[in-house]
Amino acid sequence: MSFEAALRMTEILVSLALIQRGAEHLARGEWRIFGPQVVVALALMAGVWPGIAVWVLWALGLWQLHRFQGPYNGGSDKMVLLTLTCLAIAHAAPSRLWAEMALSYLAVQLALSYFISGWVKLRNPDWRSGRALSDVFAFSAYPVSEGLRALAGRRRLLWLCSWAVILFEVAFPLALTQQAALAVALGVAALFHLSNACFFGLNRFVWAWIGAYPALLWFQLRITGQGAEFPLL
Repeated sequence: MSFEAALRMTEILVSLALIQRGAEHLARGEWRIFGPQVVVALALMAGVWPGIAVWVLWALGLWQLHRFQGPYNGGSDKMVLLTLTCLAIAHAAPSRLWAEMALSYLAVQLALSYFISGWVKLRNPDWRSGRALSDVFAFSAYPVSEGLRALAGRRRLLWLCSWAVILFEVAFPLALTQQAALAVALGVAALFHLSNACFFGLNRFVWAWIGAYPALLWFQLRITGQGAEFPLL
């Protein structure tokens, strides 16, 4: 994947994340911030003045932080704003090298987001025992069905699931060593986010994280020398 292709795909996918979030607010009549966001995101998706569009979306993101006193939807809002920041810097960069550094930063942060999440879980005895995942099903306010809540009593299954998540997240950076391994890892990660959307209603995390995948796919080729004349490392 070329740098230009990764940049364009990232713009399209982060636009989907912003349109999804904006549509949820527009349905509740919140047009002041989210109306312009949807319009500009559609323009970015279509490739209309992308350099200007990402900066406008970045400014709207800061306005939303002020309006809601922080990233009200947690990690997904942070990831979208990080992606917009890196895209904005890439478009405004004085040279190709600095533009690549901006996209590389997004890729590294994406890989670290999985690793750090796994490391935190590994150090948490409740996650190692499966209790944390059991509590999510038993006491969570997310709109899961009663049938899914019954999984809270499946301790052995949840222990296996907990360790599967922990090991996958901690080992995620190793996938950068091979293109095929990274493709598989990103596929598994996408399914993980999709399952969280289905089970717990965390639908915004899907596009927020997938939106940064093209940057990581490009970065893997770049650091191994397959996507440039020389490797970064």
